[in-house]
Amino acid sequence: MFYLVAVTVLWAFSFSLIGEYLAGAVDSYFSVLTRVLLASLLFLPFLNISLLSAKQKLALACLGALQLGMMYIFFYHSFLYLSVPEVLLFTIFTPLYVTMLNDALFKRFTPFHMLCALIATVGAAVIRFEGISEHFWTGFFIVQGANLCFALGQVGYRKLASTFQPSISNHNIFAWFYLGALAVALPAFFMFGNASQLPQTTTQWGVLLWLGVMASGLGYYFWNQGALKVSAGTLAIMNNALIPAGLIVNLVLWQIDTDYSRLALGGFIIGIALWLSQKRSTIDAL
Repeated sequence: MFYLVAVTVLWAFSFSLIGEYLAGAVDSYFSVLTRVLLASLLFLPFLNISLLSAKQKLALACLGALQLGMMYIFFYHSFLYLSVPEVLLFTIFTPLYVTMLNDALFKRFTPFHMLCALIATVGAAVIRFEGISEHFWTGFFIVQGANLCFALGQVGYRKLASTFQPSISNHNIFAWFYLGALAVALPAFFMFGNASQLPQTTTQWGVLLWLGVMASGLGYYFWNQGALKVSAGTLAIMNNALIPAGLIVNLVLWQIDTDYSRLALGGFIIGIALWLSQKRSTIDAL
């Protein structure tokens, strides 16, 4: 749980940094490529190629291609159509995807986890539901593509990790995840990227460095490790904890207007969902 909370705080800055410094100014494909490349370079020195079978390596790379590569491409494009608050709003469906996909992969149905995810979704909607822009539908479907990729990656990693030997250290294999994402990001930039829209300022380069090393490199590693230590219901809820965290960052750093009563009420509802999920997990463990 600690990993998920820590990464939520880390990722809370990502929405605002992208929206304030990169969206519309730096080519989205180049941003994705830079983040994935930096994350790959961070973990390559630790890679032990003999720890996994060929099938496991391919599966982990495919998960990286989905959860990081494809998700980032959808995610960055959404900022061309939506504001930061709208992107946050449209991520509220991720917990539902996590819950449904987890049950499908493990061939079961857990209504309680679905209930907790729905409660968290209501809480997030209370915080973030506002008037929508003319690009609503385009932005909405782009964000849903990102949400599905992110959910598939999380749930798929939980399933794949169950096949690993207990002695395997995850930091010795996780480079395969980033290399899979790189296999998507690199050709995407060369096919669709705009070479005339590269970073022009040290601030833009600095933001990309932070996002690549911290948010992508350390963030995705620790998020996926945290996903192995909690129930599917708690994992689904934590996907929506990013919304109030992201709003607080916007408020503190950029003084974005915020409805405090809705923030408090929505955060309380999400907290109730998290408490219910954790309580159920504790009872199941007894």
